[in-house]
Amino acid sequence: MPASPTLVDFAVALPVVLLLSYLIARGIRAVFGRRLSLSLPVMTIVAILGMSLGLLLAGLFLFGQRLWMTTTILVVLGCSVGLSFAVAAVAAVGRGSRRDIDIAALLAAGESERVEFKETARWNVREDKKDARMEAVVAKTVAAFLNSRGGTLVIGADDAGHPIGLERDFSTLRTPDADRFELWLRDLLSATLGKNAAALPVIRFAEVDGRTLCALRCPRSPEPVFLAQGSATDLWVRVGNSTRSFGVDEAVTYVAQHWRPSLRTWLQGRP
Repeated sequence: MPASPTLVDFAVALPVVLLLSYLIARGIRAVFGRRLSLSLPVMTIVAILGMSLGLLLAGLFLFGQRLWMTTTILVVLGCSVGLSFAVAAVAAVGRGSRRDIDIAALLAAGESERVEFKETARWNVREDKKDARMEAVVAKTVAAFLNSRGGTLVIGADDAGHPIGLERDFSTLRTPDADRFELWLRDLLSATLGKNAAALPVIRFAEVDGRTLCALRCPRSPEPVFLAQGSATDLWVRVGNSTRSFGVDEAVTYVAQHWRPSLRTWLQGRP
């Protein structure tokens, strides 16, 4: 018989709680998939808090309970799973609402450090023909937003925010519609920025004054995004209202400062 049974129970229970919380967190993330933006460490902490809540409820309302009794264990696990599921559901719903983009409001507000307008993505307006240079500009802008604090690129509007539409860009596609345009955009970003970076922007279409526009909402990337053009690989960054390429020395300094490890990045599951 241990001299201090309570301490022994606590010593055994602590690693068990951590393991079960980790497994619950993994299970919740598997259920919600990509809809859940909360990292595994964050969900593990939520599961631990749920177990603490279960112990508190069992101690307050169930007479004569002990740590390893079946009723206590069921209450603890139930509270942990319930709290984890509730937090994950709220986070998933909140993320879904944030994925909506009010393009009309962006046009009314005008360009800024985090908003850029491009009249076309493939069509050279001055030369009146398809031009790969227009595609490069789109890739550079997306890369710059990802490497900075994030932002939104609106395609189909002029610099003043007047809706022009995507008809000229659509005309360059085999199937002239929004679905094919989005597929082309993803392929462009995959080829120039990499598949991981290409999956980050949220792409939405909207009708403004009878014209179809496209918006790419780019979050802050968890890691540096480099633009590959031919044999060159460049780091593009948003500086004020402009998009700029950094040289090697500037890029090294910027990456070290912008992606400096912190408690926040650890909780979000980022290096």
